Order: sequence, then structure tokens, then C-alpha cells
Amino acid sequence: MNTIRKFASLVKFSHTIFAMPFALAAYLYALTESALPFDGIVLLKMVLCMVFARNAAMGFNRWADRNIDAKNLRTAGREIPTGKISPQAALGFVAVNVVLFIVSAGLLNRLALMLSPVALFILLSYSYTKRFTAWCHLVLGVSLGMAPAGAYIAVTGACPEALLNMAAVVPMLLSGLVITWVTGFDILYALQDTAFDREQGLHSAPVRWGLAGANAISITLHIFSVLFVALIGILIWGNWIYWLGAGIFALLLITEHILHTPTPSGLMRIRLSFGLINGFSSLAYAACFILSIFLS
Repeated sequence: MNTIRKFASLVKFSHTIFAMPFALAAYLYALTESALPFDGIVLLKMVLCMVFARNAAMGFNRWADRNIDAKNLRTAGREIPTGKISPQAALGFVAVNVVLFIVSAGLLNRLALMLSPVALFILLSYSYTKRFTAWCHLVLGVSLGMAPAGAYIAVTGACPEALLNMAAVVPMLLSGLVITWVTGFDILYALQDTAFDREQGLHSAPVRWGLAGANAISITLHIFSVLFVALIGILIWGNWIYWLGAGIFALLLITEHILHTPTPSGLMRIRLSFGLINGFSSLAYAACFILSIFLS
């Protein structure tokens, strides 16, 4: 049990809450649009795919960044730098989850299996992007943003050209929403490591454009997130429950930017409220999205 807790901490399993609610929303939307019956086995396989993919990505990130983390006061207490988990054990954990992800994707349908290497490439390559580009945050956004589109594929097994039909538009917009939302809040999170990243020659939006510039980029991305939310609501003829969730989501984004300003006090608050605000944002929006579908 202690070993399980260590690896759950290694991959920050609680952060699954960022993408999973959006995937569930896309899954249920795909069921209703395709007029397919609920299939708990498909849902289980989809959830396992997400869990194994995220475990592989986060485990690999911790392994790839182990030397960097050891030098950063904020991250020096992580499992690999402190020796709680060895680099070899972490890499073995990644390998097991990669295999389990591919197997789970294959059990879903052929298209999911065919796309699994592409998903893994994006998920694993993110760990090295901070070495050469300030847009590493966008790669993280795409990594999580694949979840709603992946959920649609899990349900329909749609061939590539079918992904262009109208039924696929909403899951794709959900992916766009997650991409802009995650990219924006990851830029905010990176504000606290600006000095360290600059000293180590690492790349990030705050290093490249400064605190104010990075904050402006984050705000712009989150404006697009709200636009995605509004467009989705229009396309699905969202009822008052949907728009309640949309309003909560937008309000929490505004709250996040008020709290996490690029000032010393704002940076101190990031660590305390980052997960709480963003986790509640995804839960509230997805819950209202799902309820609106059931009650429409």
C-alpha cells in the first residue's frame, strides 16, 4: 500500500481531475448523438486508457526532470530526487503503463489502437520541450486536450473522415477548450519558477516574455476558453444548467487571474489554490454539461 501511495504521489494522481471530467462529458455526448446504449465496459476501458496514458506521461516527466527537480527548492522533495522511488523503478512504471495503455486502446477499437502511438509521442515528448521552446505549455495543453476527442473515438470507433462530421464538432471544441484552458493555467503555474528556469537555461513563457507578458498570454488563452464554452453551449442548445456551469467556469477563471497575479503575493498563492480552483472548474463545468444533456 505504501508503494502504491508513492507512485500515486509521483504522478500526482489527483490531477487526473483536470481532464477526466471533460472526457466523460464527451463520452456521454457521443452516446446521445450516436443513439448508442450505455456500455459500462467501454466506459471502463476508456477510463483505463486515460489513467494509463497519464501515468506514463507523468512518470516519464518525473524521470526526465529528476536532475532539474533536485536543484529546484520547490520540487526537490519529489519522490525521485529524495530517493523514495529510484529512477529505474520510475522508468519501469512508465513502461508498464505504456503497454497497458496500448492494450486498453486496442480493446476499445481499431482506430484507438492506431492512434495510440501518436498520443504517446505527444504525451512523452512534452517532458523535453522546456529544453528548447517557450511553448512547452501548449504541448501540455494538447496532451490533456486529446482526452475529449479520444473519448469520442472510444465510443464511436469513427474512421478519420467521420471525425469531420457535425457530431464530432462538439468533442473537438471540448478539446480546444481543454487545450487553451490548460495552456493558460500552466503558464500561470510557471510564473513561480521564472528565476530558476532562467538560471538553468530552461524555456517557458515567463522566461521568454516576462511575468507581465506571460500573464497577458494566459489571459488571452482563457478568453478563448470562454469562447469555446459559449460556442459549445450554442451548438448543443444548452439549457440553463449548461449556462450555469459555463458561468461558474468563467467566474473561476477570473478568480484565478485575480489571485495569481505576477506579484510576490500572487506567486505565493499559486501553490495553495492552483489545484483547487482548476479542479473545481473542470468538475463544475462537466457536471453541468452532463446534466444538461440528460435533462434536455
